[in-house]
Amino acid sequence: CWLALAHIRRMYKYITVQPALLGGVLVAIAISVVGCGQVVTLAPTPTPAPTPTVGIEVAAITPPPTATPAPYTPAPTATATVTPTPVIHQITAGDSLLGIANQYGLSVAALQEANGILDPRTLQVGQQLIIPSRDESAEEEGLTPTPTPLPLRIENVYFSETTIGGLWVLGEVLNDSGTPLEQVRVGITLQEDDNSETVEADGLVALDLVDVGERAPFTILFGAAPEHFERYQLFPLSAVPAYVGSYYRDLEVRNLQGNGEGYASYTATGSIYNFGPEEAVSVQVVITAYDALDRVIAMRQIVPEHNVVPRGGETTFTAVLAPVGGPIVRLEAVAQGRRLQSP
Repeated sequence: CWLALAHIRRMYKYITVQPALLGGVLVAIAISVVGCGQVVTLAPTPTPAPTPTVGIEVAAITPPPTATPAPYTPAPTATATVTPTPVIHQITAGDSLLGIANQYGLSVAALQEANGILDPRTLQVGQQLIIPSRDESAEEEGLTPTPTPLPLRIENVYFSETTIGGLWVLGEVLNDSGTPLEQVRVGITLQEDDNSETVEADGLVALDLVDVGERAPFTILFGAAPEHFERYQLFPLSAVPAYVGSYYRDLEVRNLQGNGEGYASYTATGSIYNFGPEEAVSVQVVITAYDALDRVIAMRQIVPEHNVVPRGGETTFTAVLAPVGGPIVRLEAVAQGRRLQSP
Protein backbone atom coordinates (compact mmCIF):
# COMPACT_ATOMS: atom_id res chain seq x y z
CA CYS A 1 0.00 0.00 0.00
CA TRP A 2 2.85 2.41 0.76
CA LEU A 3 4.18 1.80 -2.70
CA ALA A 4 0.80 2.64 -4.09
CA LEU A 5 0.66 5.96 -2.14
CA ALA A 6 4.13 6.93 -3.29
CA HIS A 7 3.19 6.21 -6.81
CA ILE A 8 0.08 8.35 -6.46
CA ARG A 9 2.11 11.25 -5.10
CA ARG A 10 4.45 11.11 -8.06
CA MET A 11 1.53 11.03 -10.47
CA TYR A 12 -0.24 13.87 -8.71
CA LYS A 13 2.92 15.92 -8.86
CA TYR A 14 3.25 15.74 -12.59
CA ILE A 15 -0.39 15.40 -13.76
CA THR A 16 -2.55 18.44 -14.03
CA VAL A 17 -6.08 17.61 -13.33
CA GLN A 18 -8.93 19.70 -14.52
CA PRO A 19 -11.10 20.99 -11.79
CA ALA A 20 -14.08 19.25 -13.27
CA LEU A 21 -12.35 15.91 -13.01
CA LEU A 22 -10.72 16.48 -9.69
CA GLY A 23 -13.55 14.90 -7.74
CA GLY A 24 -13.39 11.72 -9.78
CA VAL A 25 -9.64 11.45 -9.32
CA LEU A 26 -9.95 11.92 -5.61
CA VAL A 27 -12.60 9.25 -5.43
CA ALA A 28 -10.36 6.86 -7.35
CA ILE A 29 -7.45 7.64 -5.03
CA ALA A 30 -9.62 7.11 -2.00
CA ILE A 31 -10.77 3.76 -3.29
CA SER A 32 -7.19 2.73 -3.92
CA VAL A 33 -6.12 3.79 -0.44
CA VAL A 34 -9.08 2.12 1.22
CA GLY A 35 -8.44 -1.03 -0.77
CA CYS A 36 -4.95 -1.14 0.77
CA GLY A 37 -6.32 -1.33 4.29
CA GLN A 38 -8.32 -4.63 3.99
CA VAL A 39 -9.02 -7.50 1.74
CA VAL A 40 -12.53 -7.45 0.49
CA THR A 41 -13.98 -10.95 0.34
CA LEU A 42 -17.03 -11.39 -1.78
CA ALA A 43 -19.85 -13.32 -0.22
CA PRO A 44 -20.24 -16.65 -1.97
CA THR A 45 -23.22 -16.94 -4.17
CA PRO A 46 -25.68 -19.10 -2.33
CA THR A 47 -26.26 -22.41 -3.98
CA PRO A 48 -29.95 -22.82 -4.54
CA ALA A 49 -31.45 -25.67 -2.65
CA PRO A 50 -32.36 -28.48 -4.95
CA THR A 51 -35.97 -28.52 -5.87
CA PRO A 52 -37.56 -31.58 -4.38
CA THR A 53 -38.55 -34.02 -7.05
CA VAL A 54 -41.92 -35.65 -6.76
CA GLY A 55 -41.54 -39.32 -7.60
CA ILE A 56 -44.33 -40.64 -9.76
CA GLU A 57 -44.55 -44.38 -10.02
CA VAL A 58 -46.25 -45.48 -13.21
CA ALA A 59 -48.07 -48.70 -12.63
CA ALA A 60 -48.41 -50.92 -15.63
CA ILE A 61 -52.06 -51.63 -16.35
CA THR A 62 -52.62 -55.34 -16.73
CA PRO A 63 -55.72 -56.14 -18.78
CA PRO A 64 -58.19 -58.45 -17.08
CA PRO A 65 -57.88 -62.09 -18.12
CA THR A 66 -60.23 -63.20 -20.87
CA ALA A 67 -61.92 -66.56 -21.01
CA THR A 68 -60.25 -68.96 -23.40
CA PRO A 69 -62.44 -71.61 -25.00
CA ALA A 70 -61.44 -75.02 -23.76
CA PRO A 71 -59.75 -76.95 -26.54
CA TYR A 72 -61.44 -80.12 -27.66
CA THR A 73 -59.58 -83.01 -26.13
CA PRO A 74 -60.42 -86.34 -27.70
CA ALA A 75 -61.10 -89.14 -25.31
CA PRO A 76 -58.33 -91.71 -25.04
CA THR A 77 -58.42 -94.22 -27.85
CA ALA A 78 -59.01 -97.79 -26.93
CA THR A 79 -56.45 -100.34 -28.04
CA ALA A 80 -57.72 -101.99 -31.17
CA THR A 81 -58.19 -105.73 -31.03
CA VAL A 82 -58.23 -108.07 -33.96
CA THR A 83 -61.77 -109.26 -34.63
CA PRO A 84 -62.83 -111.90 -37.13
CA THR A 85 -64.34 -110.70 -40.40
CA PRO A 86 -68.12 -111.14 -40.17
CA VAL A 87 -69.83 -113.53 -42.58
CA ILE A 88 -72.47 -111.81 -44.72
CA HIS A 89 -75.32 -113.64 -46.45
CA GLN A 90 -77.22 -111.85 -49.19
CA ILE A 91 -80.85 -112.90 -49.44
CA THR A 92 -81.96 -114.34 -52.77
CA ALA A 93 -85.37 -115.37 -54.04
CA GLY A 94 -86.68 -118.38 -52.13
CA ASP A 95 -84.55 -117.85 -49.01
CA SER A 96 -86.09 -118.17 -45.56
CA LEU A 97 -84.70 -117.57 -42.11
CA LEU A 98 -85.06 -121.23 -41.25
CA GLY A 99 -83.20 -122.29 -44.37
CA ILE A 100 -80.41 -119.76 -43.79
CA ALA A 101 -80.10 -120.78 -40.14
CA ASN A 102 -79.83 -124.46 -41.11
CA GLN A 103 -77.29 -123.60 -43.81
CA TYR A 104 -74.93 -122.07 -41.25
CA GLY A 105 -75.76 -124.36 -38.35
CA LEU A 106 -77.48 -121.67 -36.27
CA SER A 107 -80.79 -121.23 -34.54
CA VAL A 108 -83.40 -118.94 -36.03
CA ALA A 109 -83.40 -116.95 -32.78
CA ALA A 110 -79.63 -116.32 -33.00
CA LEU A 111 -79.96 -115.17 -36.61
CA GLN A 112 -82.86 -112.84 -35.80
CA GLU A 113 -81.15 -111.38 -32.75
CA ALA A 114 -77.91 -110.71 -34.64
CA ASN A 115 -79.80 -108.72 -37.28
CA GLY A 116 -82.59 -107.18 -35.21
CA ILE A 117 -85.29 -108.95 -37.24
CA LEU A 118 -88.64 -108.86 -35.49
CA ASP A 119 -90.78 -110.02 -38.39
CA PRO A 120 -89.34 -112.28 -41.13
CA ARG A 121 -91.94 -110.87 -43.52
CA THR A 122 -89.89 -107.69 -43.82
CA LEU A 123 -86.93 -109.49 -45.43
CA GLN A 124 -86.18 -108.36 -48.97
CA VAL A 125 -84.23 -109.86 -51.85
CA GLY A 126 -80.73 -108.38 -51.83
CA GLN A 127 -80.77 -107.63 -48.10
CA GLN A 128 -77.57 -108.59 -46.29
CA LEU A 129 -77.65 -110.57 -43.06
CA ILE A 130 -74.84 -110.87 -40.54
CA ILE A 131 -74.12 -114.51 -39.76
CA PRO A 132 -72.85 -114.83 -36.16
CA SER A 133 -70.14 -117.40 -35.57
CA ARG A 134 -71.04 -120.63 -33.87
CA ASP A 135 -68.73 -119.77 -30.98
CA GLU A 136 -70.57 -116.50 -30.39
CA SER A 137 -73.90 -118.28 -30.57
CA ALA A 138 -72.74 -120.94 -28.12
CA GLU A 139 -71.34 -118.31 -25.76
CA GLU A 140 -74.61 -116.39 -25.82
CA GLU A 141 -76.60 -119.53 -25.08
CA GLY A 142 -74.26 -120.48 -22.21
CA LEU A 143 -74.07 -117.09 -20.52
CA THR A 144 -74.47 -117.00 -16.78
CA PRO A 145 -75.68 -113.95 -14.89
CA THR A 146 -72.96 -111.49 -13.99
CA PRO A 147 -73.05 -110.60 -10.29
CA THR A 148 -73.94 -107.09 -9.19
CA PRO A 149 -74.35 -105.31 -12.53
CA LEU A 150 -74.67 -101.56 -12.44
CA PRO A 151 -78.22 -100.34 -11.76
CA LEU A 152 -80.49 -99.82 -14.75
CA ARG A 153 -84.18 -99.20 -15.19
CA ILE A 154 -86.07 -101.49 -17.57
CA GLU A 155 -89.21 -99.85 -18.93
CA ASN A 156 -91.94 -99.88 -21.58
CA VAL A 157 -92.03 -103.67 -22.00
CA TYR A 158 -94.26 -105.34 -24.60
CA PHE A 159 -94.96 -109.04 -25.30
CA SER A 160 -96.04 -110.41 -28.66
CA GLU A 161 -96.51 -113.98 -29.85
CA THR A 162 -95.11 -114.91 -33.23
CA THR A 163 -96.94 -116.79 -35.96
CA ILE A 164 -94.69 -119.83 -35.48
CA GLY A 165 -95.23 -120.22 -31.74
CA GLY A 166 -92.47 -118.01 -30.41
CA LEU A 167 -92.60 -115.01 -28.12
CA TRP A 168 -91.09 -111.57 -28.61
CA VAL A 169 -90.19 -109.44 -25.60
CA LEU A 170 -89.48 -105.79 -26.39
CA GLY A 171 -88.51 -102.96 -24.07
CA GLU A 172 -85.80 -100.45 -23.29
CA VAL A 173 -83.30 -99.64 -20.56
CA LEU A 174 -82.73 -96.21 -19.04
CA ASN A 175 -79.23 -95.48 -17.79
CA ASP A 176 -79.71 -93.52 -14.57
CA SER A 177 -76.52 -94.84 -12.96
CA GLY A 178 -74.54 -91.63 -13.59
CA THR A 179 -71.90 -93.54 -15.61
CA PRO A 180 -71.76 -94.31 -19.35
CA LEU A 181 -72.28 -98.05 -19.81
CA GLU A 182 -71.52 -100.68 -22.41
CA GLN A 183 -72.09 -104.42 -22.80
CA VAL A 184 -75.58 -103.92 -21.41
CA ARG A 185 -77.52 -107.18 -21.45
CA VAL A 186 -81.05 -107.78 -20.20
CA GLY A 187 -82.32 -111.10 -18.87
CA ILE A 188 -85.88 -112.34 -18.51
CA THR A 189 -87.39 -115.26 -16.65
CA LEU A 190 -90.92 -116.54 -17.26
CA GLN A 191 -92.52 -117.99 -14.15
CA GLU A 192 -95.47 -120.18 -13.41
CA ASP A 193 -98.08 -119.42 -10.81
CA ASP A 194 -96.11 -121.11 -8.03
CA ASN A 195 -93.04 -118.94 -8.82
CA SER A 196 -91.14 -121.85 -10.33
CA GLU A 197 -88.97 -120.90 -13.27
CA THR A 198 -90.03 -122.26 -16.62
CA VAL A 199 -87.70 -120.68 -19.15
CA GLU A 200 -85.24 -117.81 -19.35
CA ALA A 201 -83.49 -115.84 -22.08
CA ASP A 202 -81.41 -112.72 -22.50
CA GLY A 203 -80.28 -110.22 -25.10
CA LEU A 204 -78.03 -107.22 -25.63
CA VAL A 205 -79.46 -103.74 -26.06
CA ALA A 206 -79.19 -102.20 -29.52
CA LEU A 207 -76.69 -99.48 -28.55
CA ASP A 208 -73.05 -100.33 -27.91
CA LEU A 209 -72.73 -97.29 -25.63
CA VAL A 210 -75.59 -96.24 -23.36
CA ASP A 211 -74.78 -92.74 -22.18
CA VAL A 212 -76.03 -91.18 -18.95
CA GLY A 213 -79.75 -90.45 -19.21
CA GLU A 214 -79.99 -92.29 -22.52
CA ARG A 215 -82.37 -95.07 -23.50
CA ALA A 216 -81.52 -98.18 -25.49
CA PRO A 217 -84.09 -100.66 -26.83
CA PHE A 218 -83.79 -104.42 -26.71
CA THR A 219 -85.57 -107.43 -28.18
CA ILE A 220 -85.54 -110.97 -26.79
CA LEU A 221 -86.98 -113.89 -28.70
CA PHE A 222 -88.19 -117.14 -27.22
CA GLY A 223 -88.08 -119.63 -30.07
CA ALA A 224 -90.84 -121.67 -28.43
CA ALA A 225 -93.03 -119.84 -25.97
CA PRO A 226 -94.09 -121.78 -22.87
CA GLU A 227 -97.66 -122.88 -22.84
CA HIS A 228 -98.39 -121.32 -19.49
CA PHE A 229 -96.67 -118.55 -17.56
CA GLU A 230 -98.28 -116.26 -15.07
CA ARG A 231 -95.57 -113.74 -14.42
CA TYR A 232 -92.16 -112.67 -15.58
CA GLN A 233 -89.06 -111.05 -14.18
CA LEU A 234 -86.82 -108.67 -16.14
CA PHE A 235 -83.42 -107.70 -14.78
CA PRO A 236 -80.11 -106.21 -15.95
CA LEU A 237 -77.86 -109.19 -16.54
CA SER A 238 -74.65 -107.30 -17.25
CA ALA A 239 -73.45 -103.72 -17.60
CA VAL A 240 -69.94 -102.33 -17.20
CA PRO A 241 -68.56 -98.77 -17.13
CA ALA A 242 -67.88 -97.75 -20.71
CA TYR A 243 -64.47 -96.92 -22.08
CA VAL A 244 -65.62 -93.97 -24.18
CA GLY A 245 -62.30 -93.34 -25.90
CA SER A 246 -63.17 -95.22 -29.07
CA TYR A 247 -66.77 -94.00 -29.38
CA TYR A 248 -67.81 -90.96 -31.40
CA ARG A 249 -70.89 -89.30 -29.91
CA ASP A 250 -71.06 -85.95 -31.72
CA LEU A 251 -73.77 -87.16 -34.10
CA GLU A 252 -77.27 -85.69 -34.33
CA VAL A 253 -80.35 -87.26 -35.90
CA ARG A 254 -82.32 -84.74 -37.94
CA ASN A 255 -85.61 -84.72 -39.87
CA LEU A 256 -86.85 -88.00 -38.38
CA GLN A 257 -90.14 -88.90 -40.08
CA GLY A 258 -92.40 -91.94 -40.35
CA ASN A 259 -94.64 -93.04 -43.17
CA GLY A 260 -97.19 -95.84 -43.02
CA GLU A 261 -100.32 -97.01 -41.31
CA GLY A 262 -98.46 -97.89 -38.15
CA TYR A 263 -99.81 -101.44 -37.92
CA ALA A 264 -97.74 -103.24 -40.55
CA SER A 265 -94.83 -102.01 -42.61
CA TYR A 266 -93.71 -98.58 -41.41
CA THR A 267 -90.91 -96.58 -43.05
CA ALA A 268 -88.70 -94.26 -41.03
CA THR A 269 -86.40 -91.74 -42.71
CA GLY A 270 -84.01 -89.08 -41.50
CA SER A 271 -80.46 -87.78 -41.63
CA ILE A 272 -77.37 -87.89 -39.41
CA TYR A 273 -75.28 -84.74 -38.96
CA ASN A 274 -71.71 -84.73 -37.62
CA PHE A 275 -71.32 -81.58 -35.49
CA GLY A 276 -68.07 -82.69 -33.85
CA PRO A 277 -64.41 -81.94 -34.65
CA GLU A 278 -63.50 -85.30 -36.19
CA GLU A 279 -64.50 -87.82 -38.80
CA ALA A 280 -66.95 -90.48 -37.64
CA VAL A 281 -66.63 -94.06 -38.90
CA SER A 282 -68.77 -97.18 -38.49
CA VAL A 283 -71.84 -94.98 -38.05
CA GLN A 284 -75.10 -96.71 -37.11
CA VAL A 285 -78.55 -95.52 -36.18
CA VAL A 286 -81.01 -97.23 -33.83
CA ILE A 287 -84.71 -96.47 -34.32
CA THR A 288 -87.35 -97.23 -31.68
CA ALA A 289 -91.12 -97.13 -32.24
CA TYR A 290 -93.71 -96.68 -29.47
CA ASP A 291 -97.45 -97.22 -29.21
CA ALA A 292 -99.99 -94.99 -27.46
CA LEU A 293 -99.03 -96.45 -24.06
CA ASP A 294 -95.35 -95.66 -24.71
CA ARG A 295 -94.46 -99.34 -25.03
CA VAL A 296 -91.74 -100.43 -27.43
CA ILE A 297 -93.39 -102.21 -30.37
CA ALA A 298 -90.61 -102.05 -32.97
CA MET A 299 -86.86 -101.54 -33.10
CA ARG A 300 -84.30 -101.48 -35.88
CA GLN A 301 -80.53 -101.03 -36.01
CA ILE A 302 -79.28 -100.04 -39.47
CA VAL A 303 -76.32 -98.56 -41.30
CA PRO A 304 -77.05 -95.21 -43.01
CA GLU A 305 -76.33 -94.48 -46.66
CA HIS A 306 -72.73 -93.60 -45.75
CA ASN A 307 -71.22 -95.09 -42.62
CA VAL A 308 -68.32 -92.60 -42.69
CA VAL A 309 -69.40 -89.02 -41.99
CA PRO A 310 -66.78 -86.24 -42.16
CA ARG A 311 -66.71 -83.24 -39.85
CA GLY A 312 -69.70 -81.05 -40.70
CA GLY A 313 -71.03 -83.75 -43.04
CA GLU A 314 -74.45 -85.34 -43.25
CA THR A 315 -75.87 -88.63 -44.48
CA THR A 316 -79.38 -90.05 -44.79
CA PHE A 317 -81.03 -93.29 -43.73
CA THR A 318 -84.17 -95.28 -44.45
CA ALA A 319 -85.49 -98.15 -42.33
CA VAL A 320 -88.55 -100.38 -42.63
CA LEU A 321 -90.11 -101.25 -39.28
CA ALA A 322 -92.55 -104.09 -38.61
CA PRO A 323 -94.39 -103.29 -35.36
CA VAL A 324 -95.54 -106.27 -33.32
CA GLY A 325 -98.31 -104.12 -31.86
CA GLY A 326 -99.73 -100.88 -32.99
CA PRO A 327 -100.31 -98.38 -34.17
CA ILE A 328 -96.96 -96.55 -34.04
CA VAL A 329 -97.47 -93.21 -32.34
CA ARG A 330 -93.93 -91.84 -32.18
CA LEU A 331 -90.35 -92.59 -33.18
CA GLU A 332 -87.00 -92.05 -31.49
CA ALA A 333 -83.57 -92.44 -33.10
CA VAL A 334 -80.01 -92.39 -31.77
CA ALA A 335 -76.85 -92.35 -33.91
CA GLN A 336 -73.45 -93.60 -32.79
CA GLY A 337 -70.09 -94.07 -34.43
CA ARG A 338 -66.45 -94.78 -33.78
CA ARG A 339 -63.36 -92.61 -33.84
CA LEU A 340 -60.87 -93.17 -36.63
CA GLN A 341 -58.10 -95.26 -35.14
CA SER A 342 -54.58 -93.87 -35.44
CA PRO A 343 -52.20 -96.09 -37.43
